[in-house]
Amino acid sequence: MSKTTVSRRGVLKTGAVAGAGLAVPTIFTASSVSAFTNDPTGSSVTLGFNVPQTGPYADEGADELRAYELAVEHLNGGGDGGMMNTFSSKALNGAGILGKKVEYVTGDTQTKPDAARASARSMIEKDGAVMITGGSSSGVAVAVQALCQEAGIIFMAGLTHSNDTTGKDKKANGFRHFFNSYMSGAALAPILADNYGKDRKAYHLTADYNWGYTTEEAVRTSTEAMGWETVAAVKTPLAQTDFSSYVAPVLNSGADVLVLNHYGGNMVNSLTSAVQFGLRAAEANGKNFEIIVPLYSRLMARGAGKNVAGIFGSTNWHWSLENVGGAKYAGTNAFVQSFGQKYGFPPSQAAHTVYCQTLLYADAVQRAGSFNPCAVAEALEGYEFDGLGNGPTLYRAEDHQCFKDVLVVKGKENPDNEFDLLEIVDVTPAAQVTYDASIFGGELGSCNPGA
Repeated sequence: MSKTTVSRRGVLKTGAVAGAGLAVPTIFTASSVSAFTNDPTGSSVTLGFNVPQTGPYADEGADELRAYELAVEHLNGGGDGGMMNTFSSKALNGAGILGKKVEYVTGDTQTKPDAARASARSMIEKDGAVMITGGSSSGVAVAVQALCQEAGIIFMAGLTHSNDTTGKDKKANGFRHFFNSYMSGAALAPILADNYGKDRKAYHLTADYNWGYTTEEAVRTSTEAMGWETVAAVKTPLAQTDFSSYVAPVLNSGADVLVLNHYGGNMVNSLTSAVQFGLRAAEANGKNFEIIVPLYSRLMARGAGKNVAGIFGSTNWHWSLENVGGAKYAGTNAFVQSFGQKYGFPPSQAAHTVYCQTLLYADAVQRAGSFNPCAVAEALEGYEFDGLGNGPTLYRAEDHQCFKDVLVVKGKENPDNEFDLLEIVDVTPAAQVTYDASIFGGELGSCNPGA
């Protein structure tokens, strides 16, 4: 059985009706493939990988570049194919994208919005990139997403966790696979209540930009709803490296929990300061003092070393999902094997996210039969898929946010090796972290094809 519909953008499309997790072939009419920015007319297509190669999130950026290179290799028919073998869609065939060899250019965001926009603009205007992806900062993601909307380019966001990216700052040309601050709060709260009780006093140290704000808000809202009290919330500069002056007041504040709304090198440095000030061994209000890191990554855990032992946090994906087994995480097994063979160690969640985004973009182009950004957007909106490591996943049409299970993790007390630092303590079902698309405001607007 097939159906023909007219989309909200007026593009006529036909496709077979399929159940959840199955790709729906889409054919776009000539009206959808008129002039658009950087239409690749030759034998190759260029993608722009814009990542932090310097600055506090440089470790994340380096792992993103590794994953991007692996994705390009697989799209061009090299290597073992990775998650192309487990992806529920079978549109990709190892012959590039629509028969064009995939090439790429890179840029350094420096974890600064202005630098990231300049880098993205150069890749679009000078290198002819038809899609921009990357980043490990929500401030960067929001800035580059807005640029891509203006330029008529698809933006496949990398590691960005702020609610704003697909909330008040969402754009029709932008898509996010990564989870967000709201989901972290919703997943963490029940675990924190079970382990630390409902009578706690929290002190927040928060990175002073939009990711920090929305993460603090999400954790405060979810923990206060279960009975916790917030005694202080202090903003810290993104460029800060010495957190001793921010940690010193915590023990005399009346708090018995420190929440570090920090990421990357910031989290490594602030957690190290907290341990040096004796917070891990302290007592307050008759309770053991606890530390929470709402957003975790393997790279952060490695940087912080033994200091992460016993500390709870959330993550979008973790390579140890391969140990869970079963068909649900077959994609994880394939990706960990492929990445490990190429680089000699397991991938981070940043690597997993951008690999997925590259495949999802290529798959959408393939299914749409066009590089036109509006055709690609139509193919991604409301798309249900599986086999990319997180289990069944939905790219929601209303805000271009992915919904899937969220992991709550904890630093291991006795890790087996330098990569085995986090253990999965809970897999929170997607239904528990799903919210109404309107709660964060913003207007998606219309797709811009550009030229």
